[in-house]
Amino acid sequence: MSLDELTGRRYGPVQVQIHTGQVGAYVEATGDDPDRWRSFAPPSFAGALLFAVAPAFLADPIVVGEVGSVLHGEQTFTWHHPLEIGQPLSVTGSVERVRSRGGVGIIVFGFEVVGAEPVVQGRSTFVVSTEAAPTGEDGGEPDVAERGRNERASALEFPAAGAHIEPLIKSASRADLVRYAGASHDWNPIHWDHASAVAAGLEGVIVHGLLSAAWVTQAVARYVPGGCPIADARFRFRTPLRPGVETRVVGGVIDDVPGRFRVALQSDTGTHVTADLAVTR
Repeated sequence: MSLDELTGRRYGPVQVQIHTGQVGAYVEATGDDPDRWRSFAPPSFAGALLFAVAPAFLADPIVVGEVGSVLHGEQTFTWHHPLEIGQPLSVTGSVERVRSRGGVGIIVFGFEVVGAEPVVQGRSTFVVSTEAAPTGEDGGEPDVAERGRNERASALEFPAAGAHIEPLIKSASRADLVRYAGASHDWNPIHWDHASAVAAGLEGVIVHGLLSAAWVTQAVARYVPGGCPIADARFRFRTPLRPGVETRVVGGVIDDVPGRFRVALQSDTGTHVTADLAVTR
């Protein structure tokens, strides 16, 4: 078997329903505003819906047999409707493209969430190892509860074109990563098991890409009221982020009609995520 044989494979449909309890756990794990998300899930909950079907892909015999580790390289989402609590949904996924060279594979995985009509769709770019990765330089782990500031995203007035957004400070402890994994079902071991992370070539466990994307989404969604504040987003995951490290979401408006933001998640160690988001206005 080879990775190329994955192309065209479909997974699902998986029937899900957005529950109040899961949304509450997700909002707490991502440090979002619990007062805002009572009737709807936040837009970044699309990542949890992705992981309604992604485990079937990760358990595919070809993936299990050929892939050593999985990293998230890029993610796009398009939201058509709010993620309403209580709404029954169907989630399907498929492998759209596969490229491999020199022990590294690039897998593009698309997914769609449908209720009475399309709700959200997305595309994940996974970077996978097809050969044993060099063991990472062991950087140890911070205390399980250690983290920096983790601000809530309070509502703000929409900024003018060219204006900078108010920085949003975010961080996650190792315990937060486990809470996020439980709320999103993203149990990739590089986010909670030190030995697995080092074996994948990392210094230690790293923050989930979709958790950092949730922080970026919060920084923009606070400027737009309602249950569906974001129309589309593209996230590029740059450098791994370790737990306990304090980050800030910075950036600004690049076009105020309909409202496009270009932002980045940064820390003193570098840039971890860059993103372009369009809001609904």
